[in-house]
Amino acid sequence: MTEKQFISKPFSKIIENGSVSWESPSNIALIKYWGKKKDQIPENPSISFTLNNCKTITTLTYSKKEDTSKFEFDVFLDGEKKDSFKSKIEIFFKRIEAYLPFLKDYYFKIDTKNTFPHSSGIASSASGMSALALCLMSIEKELVDVTLSAAKRSFNNDYFTKKASFLARLGSGSACRSIEGDLIVWGANKTVAEASDLYGVKYPHEVHDNFKAYQDTILLVDKGEKQVSSTVGHNLMHGHPFAQNRFKQAHDNFEVLKPILQSGDLNKFIALIESEALTLHAMMMTSMPYFILMKPNTLEIINKIWQFRESTGLHVGFTLDAGANVHVLYPKNESAEILEFIKNELVAYCQNGHYICDEIGFGANQLKMNN
Repeated sequence: MTEKQFISKPFSKIIENGSVSWESPSNIALIKYWGKKKDQIPENPSISFTLNNCKTITTLTYSKKEDTSKFEFDVFLDGEKKDSFKSKIEIFFKRIEAYLPFLKDYYFKIDTKNTFPHSSGIASSASGMSALALCLMSIEKELVDVTLSAAKRSFNNDYFTKKASFLARLGSGSACRSIEGDLIVWGANKTVAEASDLYGVKYPHEVHDNFKAYQDTILLVDKGEKQVSSTVGHNLMHGHPFAQNRFKQAHDNFEVLKPILQSGDLNKFIALIESEALTLHAMMMTSMPYFILMKPNTLEIINKIWQFRESTGLHVGFTLDAGANVHVLYPKNESAEILEFIKNELVAYCQNGHYICDEIGFGANQLKMNN
């Protein structure tokens, strides 16, 4: 699909007010994207596990207003008004106005909360922006008269999902991978013909049972604000001396990953995801200006994982996002021993001993509103 296909159909309904609620999960990339072009287009493809427990719950309340010259909204996190969030939402609304022309017709109250602790070091932009995009799509669906046969054909579930992912991407790139699960691909590539730079799609090829119900224990090494934001980090890939080789590596790794997912080869899977994680941070350390987001305890955890894997033969690996925290990934059938190892050996390196147990999930859900 193209951008033009996401421009709204004429609205045939007038809705004075209403409320809609969605919960949307975070995700963790296995093949990383780092670097983007104009309009949140990725420089290279990525694939992620959708998480199950780490999610954002957003309720969007809307009411018709007379002044349609500007956006009007307020944002609340855990019931507390957050004016500091408004600038990011304003930018998001400006980016998506061409696709949702009703945005200036309504005042919006955005109530949001996370199932993981605020400032826990888990990036909430993916779950938060995807939840908001889904709420806005639900409003558009109400405004479009789907009783008309042509509109009904064009506004099916596939269109709804793709457009929600498309909109979420314009708020936060990785948010486009949070609409569905369990493996989501974003970015055009030869291995997944259905993939697009505009939105995420479900991984279409065979996946071995070894990767079903995969576990992700997130070790919260540093819960503070990163000294370099992801947006700044992405921009530093422009003119980076190793950027083009990195983009090619990501494409090549898609070809490598396909037979791994099909065969269930856990050793090769671990080697690929760990290499991807370290490459991501290598790009940061070789940017100009250069920066390091890993902390000493990040490295301690990595070395402990390597030692444990070598001594036990258990299939425990790690990945990293753009921060210090460590995602410990392992198959469910080995979870008892590995979780014991995490509690006994790794939690000591977490800030205040905090960690989150999660697993693969299957995407966002609309919540019923209480009358």
